[in-house]
Amino acid sequence: MATVTGANENQLHYEDTGGTGRPVVLVHGWPLHGQSWKDQVGSLTAAGHRVITYDRRGFGQSEPQHPYTYDALAGDLAALIEALDLHDAVLVGFSMGGGEVARYLAKHGSDRIGSVVFAAAVTPYMLHTSDNPDGPLKKTAAAAMAAQLTANREKFFDGFTTDFFSAGDTLCVSEAQRQEAIGMCLQANKLAALECMASFGATDFREDLEQVTVPTLVLHGDADGVVPLEGSGQRTHQAIPHSELVVIPGAPHGLNVSHADEFNAALLGFLSR
Repeated sequence: MATVTGANENQLHYEDTGGTGRPVVLVHGWPLHGQSWKDQVGSLTAAGHRVITYDRRGFGQSEPQHPYTYDALAGDLAALIEALDLHDAVLVGFSMGGGEVARYLAKHGSDRIGSVVFAAAVTPYMLHTSDNPDGPLKKTAAAAMAAQLTANREKFFDGFTTDFFSAGDTLCVSEAQRQEAIGMCLQANKLAALECMASFGATDFREDLEQVTVPTLVLHGDADGVVPLEGSGQRTHQAIPHSELVVIPGAPHGLNVSHADEFNAALLGFLSR
């Protein structure tokens, strides 16, 4: 098993296809792990890229380690990039992972980064507050999610994965794919899951996005009921004036699985430009 030492001496599990192609680092969503990118790895490697996936601290095969702040999580990403000595890398952040991409650029700069992708990302700021009225996550909803996860995580993940892959009332993946996602969720350390939920819900990335100067793709589904396009993808696009926005019609939050062909085509098209 390949591991690298993270920002707090924690061990992070990663997988690396190797090769001499331009490196693409895939940062997964909550509460999954690196295997959630399996529908992208083959397409990217076939296009000549070196693909790196890793498990966030406390998820998959990576060690749980406090803290679970975005500064710490971005530090883990930086440790991985430096350990593998990546240059001109592409960072693709899905959902919670979009926050790591934004915070990495703000804290660690873009010397090693060639371009970035925010896919169904939680940027710029999920929490609905007086100074963030377009934030899609109400404090009451965030508190209810935490209480439900604490009380019965199996029941919570069953409902969450249904919402994750649904456009309205329509489940956009097979039941086997949904069960696979539940299996990944259940590998998460419970405290890590709770604290990362708090981090992605309440972290303000508006100043971080001002530091994004590399070519940027914002990729989102217009039927995302978990991280809605209007409150996140469109606002991220507006916050990064040079960014490109691609909206996939009818796609739910988990669009890299439900609409993998469209997702991969948009990603590869951006990387080829």
